[in-house]
Amino acid sequence: MSRSTINDLLTFITIARERNFTRAAAKLGLSQSALSHTIRALETRLGLQLLTRTTRSVAPTEAGERLLKAVAPHFEGIDAGLAALSELRDKPAGLVRITTAEHAAETILQPVLEKFLPEYPDIQVDVVIDSSLTDIVAGQFDAGIRMGEHLDKDMIAVPIGPDLCMAVVGTPAYFATRPRPETPQDLTSHRCINMRLLTYGGLYAWEFDKDGREVKVRVEGQLTFNTLSSIRWAVLSGLGLAYLPEDYVRAYLEDGRLVRVLENWCHPFPGYHLYFTSRRQPKPAFAKLVDALRYRR
Repeated sequence: MSRSTINDLLTFITIARERNFTRAAAKLGLSQSALSHTIRALETRLGLQLLTRTTRSVAPTEAGERLLKAVAPHFEGIDAGLAALSELRDKPAGLVRITTAEHAAETILQPVLEKFLPEYPDIQVDVVIDSSLTDIVAGQFDAGIRMGEHLDKDMIAVPIGPDLCMAVVGTPAYFATRPRPETPQDLTSHRCINMRLLTYGGLYAWEFDKDGREVKVRVEGQLTFNTLSSIRWAVLSGLGLAYLPEDYVRAYLEDGRLVRVLENWCHPFPGYHLYFTSRRQPKPAFAKLVDALRYRR
């Protein structure tokens, strides 16, 4: 159907419902003569008279009534669909998919979702916890969560948490029979709990920094995990030293179940960011979640 035919039908529907050219012209923002020309052209194309005109009123003919009943509901459906889209803008709905690491999910994402989801009951959030550096485009994710120092330059990055600091920890019982390490190199004589990186398949080298000097240590021990919760369980069980985010073990440091060492070798670094591609317009539901996650100092 041509655009001119659609416009002509909309003009006919308005006149047939208003039953007055003056009111229809005001509603459509057109002149009465333009409306008359449009209706004559439509009637000529159809070979049927659609409106009966008198000096006082306008009424659909039998053909006009049949046309009105046939086409008006379709235009009403289009209007309803457009209104529904506008409602989504005011009341966001739909699915948001996010990939994140375990620590960010527990410390940042989950507390926000606890407050966010009851406020927006029509939004669904699909969270995939994965320690690998996921390609959000290939994985069809709306966004990912990653530490600020690991972000690709072609992504939009929104800070969602404070700076982080790592901590080397062990139980008092562990240190009762072993000397506390004074330098990162001393860790080579300790049982340490390793973290396997899924992205590269290798073991994570513990990173330290003091007076501008950066040191990476490849530690050894009996246990290797790919989740922080398992590493935390192992260190609390006295099975070795662990290298974990400070906030992830803070409660255990405060109650004495864990002891921290090499603190002067561990300094803050950029925290978690929500990252997403700039190639497409974000969905209203996603925009709301981004705003809820945004870190405000």
